[in-house]
Amino acid sequence: MLIRHHNQGFEHPLGSEITPQARYLQRRAFMQALAMGAAGATLAGWAGRDAFAATERAHLPALKGVASKVAGAMTMEAVTSYQDVTSYNNYYEFGLDKDEPARNAHTLKTRPWTVRIEGLVQKPQTLDVDSLLKLAPMEERIYRLRCVEGWSMVIPWVGYSLSELLKKVQPLGGAKYVEFVTLADKSQMPGLRSGVLDWPYTEGLRLDEAMHPLTLLAFGMYGEVLPNQNGAPLRLVVPWKYGFKSAKSLVAIRLTDKEPGTAWNKAARNEYGFYSNVNPDVDHPRWSQATERRIGEGGLFAKKRKTLLFNGYGDQVAQLYAGMDLKKFY
Repeated sequence: MLIRHHNQGFEHPLGSEITPQARYLQRRAFMQALAMGAAGATLAGWAGRDAFAATERAHLPALKGVASKVAGAMTMEAVTSYQDVTSYNNYYEFGLDKDEPARNAHTLKTRPWTVRIEGLVQKPQTLDVDSLLKLAPMEERIYRLRCVEGWSMVIPWVGYSLSELLKKVQPLGGAKYVEFVTLADKSQMPGLRSGVLDWPYTEGLRLDEAMHPLTLLAFGMYGEVLPNQNGAPLRLVVPWKYGFKSAKSLVAIRLTDKEPGTAWNKAARNEYGFYSNVNPDVDHPRWSQATERRIGEGGLFAKKRKTLLFNGYGDQVAQLYAGMDLKKFY
């Protein structure tokens, strides 16, 4: 018997004994146990409980990747539960409250789907998502995610470096920045009626940031395709920047010679700079950024952890900002 996912159009067997997330958690727990002895055994027990819980949820189509060899791409911190990652979301196109995207994003149609790669490139292209899935080998990357609101998660993504796509279209010499444009369709996205942002949601990176190997074009997480509320069918993930820089449900990638306007920078320039690198020494105007609350660690009253410069990816990305005043270019 086959079950078809209502948005993606994939088919897979009903009644599989364990989901891809569960297999992933068990495999990772075993590797941690080998590496960490008694401490690893504790993590294995945690992961085993999550693996059991994972068997109780609905399947999404599998999307597997090999463990990435990119420096910094595989943190060994405890992964946030699938339940938390898929039910605690900022995706204003589907609602302003954290639980609304999970409730409302079933309206998103992820097939057919195309992405335009345009602007200052030698070979502009419009590619469908299935062509993009085949463009480069899929990798699993376990990244920390730090939200500007002061909370964090650890998520196992599946995708490949954005540079793989950018190299295909051959940026021209005048290209200095990359703009990312997301879907804005009122028939699918009830949150667009809120007017809280200037739709469509746009984001941007400097070209060297976009070409950095850690900058990920993600198509899945936990060994499966992306759930709608997490940015299906493809999204950006930039782990050293606050989460709002990682634009969801992309429909266009545009190379330009000018710094692009970005959604939150346009909405509140004094609060959300273009760079938005994670920096514990640069507070948000309304709260400190020195610490963070890891989702799933004891609730609202859990002890906070210190926030790391560049979200802990400084060894990999600090050279991108050599000589820059990180308080001025926040």
